[in-house]
Amino acid sequence: PRSAWPSQRLALAAPGPRTNVHMRTHMHPLLAALLALASSCGALVVPLQPRVGSFRLPPCSRGHRPLLSGPLDVSDLGLTMDDLETPLPDLAGGSSIATSGCESTSRLPGSDDSGCRWEETAERIEARLSIPGLRGQPAAAMGVEVTSATATITAFGRVVWSCVLRGACVPDTLTFSAEDGTGMLPEISISIGKAEPGKRWGGLIASIGEDSIL
Repeated sequence: PRSAWPSQRLALAAPGPRTNVHMRTHMHPLLAALLALASSCGALVVPLQPRVGSFRLPPCSRGHRPLLSGPLDVSDLGLTMDDLETPLPDLAGGSSIATSGCESTSRLPGSDDSGCRWEETAERIEARLSIPGLRGQPAAAMGVEVTSATATITAFGRVVWSCVLRGACVPDTLTFSAEDGTGMLPEISISIGKAEPGKRWGGLIASIGEDSIL
């Protein structure tokens, strides 16, 4: 079916003495005639009929602000909080959609150290923890223990940080590693399988344990 004419208009300026006009062989005869008329009359404004296909927006030029410089209102999409709780789907070939984010590892009110960077799929959740209270502790002394609902970090066998998880996990699936990060801050990576595959956690930490050093 023939699409409706859009509201955009294109101004065709007459070519000057140094302007070369190249026409493709598949140009519509009517458009070719209008271009010829524009060259003799000075300028002509004609409506454009878009082609069906894909397009790419040009990059922003230096010194120009992007089109979206503030919050984007998506209320017309009709999304609800229930949509954010829908299970993460599995894709063909064993792949799945991953979501990620960061959250605070501190118990101090109003403190957001963004020390937990997490990523979850339908089957697992992984996190990289950089807890400011552990600064100076050697990575080799770090340990991680989990139950179905909690995660605990130890240093030299002593509990230094713990949290309640946002979902139920399978403790036997735990893998972790620790390495020395910048500023003498150890970075601890953990990965655990979900007890309910597909359930969305939306993060790792539900609450910080009272036995945490911060």
